[in-house]
Amino acid sequence: MRIVLDASGGDYAPQATVAGAVAAARASGDQIILVGKEDEIRAELARHDTSGLDLPVVHAPDIIEMTEHPAQAIRRKPHSSVVVGLRLVREGAADAFVSTGHSGATMAGALFILGRIKGIERPCLATRFPTATGWTLLVDAGATTDCKPSYLVQFAQMGAVYARQAMQVANPRVGLLANGEEANKGDKLVQETHALLAEHQGVNFVGNVEPKDMLVNNAADVVVADGFVGNLALKFSEAVVKLLTTALGDNLRKRALPRTVAGLAPLVLTAALPGKGRARALLAGLAGAALPLTVVLPALLDIKRRMDYRVYGGAPLLGVNGVAIVAHGKSDALAVQNAIAQAHRAVEERLVATISNMVEIVDFVPSA
Repeated sequence: MRIVLDASGGDYAPQATVAGAVAAARASGDQIILVGKEDEIRAELARHDTSGLDLPVVHAPDIIEMTEHPAQAIRRKPHSSVVVGLRLVREGAADAFVSTGHSGATMAGALFILGRIKGIERPCLATRFPTATGWTLLVDAGATTDCKPSYLVQFAQMGAVYARQAMQVANPRVGLLANGEEANKGDKLVQETHALLAEHQGVNFVGNVEPKDMLVNNAADVVVADGFVGNLALKFSEAVVKLLTTALGDNLRKRALPRTVAGLAPLVLTAALPGKGRARALLAGLAGAALPLTVVLPALLDIKRRMDYRVYGGAPLLGVNGVAIVAHGKSDALAVQNAIAQAHRAVEERLVATISNMVEIVDFVPSA
């Protein structure tokens, strides 16, 4: 398989992108095509053992900066790593594209260069979202902000396809993100989308879901929202988790560690005890002193692990005529490796062809 990596994109390029590409190539045997500033990429490759790995480099001198307008940058910088990489996919020289760079430019470039799947009105980003009991799939996580109800219906269809293939959910439950469970809740967009989904035979629609239903109550496998609301929900949830883990960490340092130190102090007195008594007292003291840490730390680490974006690597852009993975700008080598692995699975599972075959076009009729 041939996967293009935007090796000059992201906060930690080319160090993280090259290291992730090397790890991915070694794990899968795939050809990873590194696109970007050739001299920088080759200098970084020289730091790694690449023997037996297929890591060609394609020169792309321009980088789309985070401050640039996505669509304008795609047009003005035809030699950027994003444009060059996506063209390789369009021309059949590669099977998928991965970028940790400017996400807006990646989405705009995929739309302009790869084009939409026939019948799809707008693309969406599908992001795995951790919940209290596992995962849900959030679509759209930020690709299309100004939506019509027909767009959201197609997001639901594509999300259901991806949930079946990537998450192995046989009959995904699809919910519509709203401020209440009742059908009349939400703004005009949500209400009209609810009416369309309720009549749609090809989607297992379970109605409106509130954020608590999405995160705690396991109410849906796929949650649909327009890109503006979905991206806000994603970022707000990430911020809440960071707040909680930071607060727990601070509390642990202020309370648990001092208690642990205080618990260890009496162990000094065991020096005067006979051999066996001293050993028993030492073990009991250590166990009691470490109890706060053994209870709190595993839970804290589990929350951090479940919310770690590096685990899933990136979000596929559903609806474009090619595999494009949008990864976090702060991706390290592990995140890059996992994003490449995600691209591999999407190609292997023929995600684009499956969406093309299964999506039924729903015409939007504005309400009177």
